[in-house]
Amino acid sequence: MSNNEILDKVSSIVAEQLSVDIAEVKSESNFQDDLGADSLDTVELVMALE
Repeated sequence: MSNNEILDKVSSIVAEQLSVDIAEVKSESNFQDDLGADSLDTVELVMALE
């Protein structure tokens, strides 16, 4: 799997878990400041990425 494929997959999961548009998810995005995640969102995101 290439780096771009991994980034696409992770971005898709992040967008789905945080209910944001995938265009908002960038490699430099901060989960809390840029994407509005709270602590529970962060835990759920980690579980989804496993």
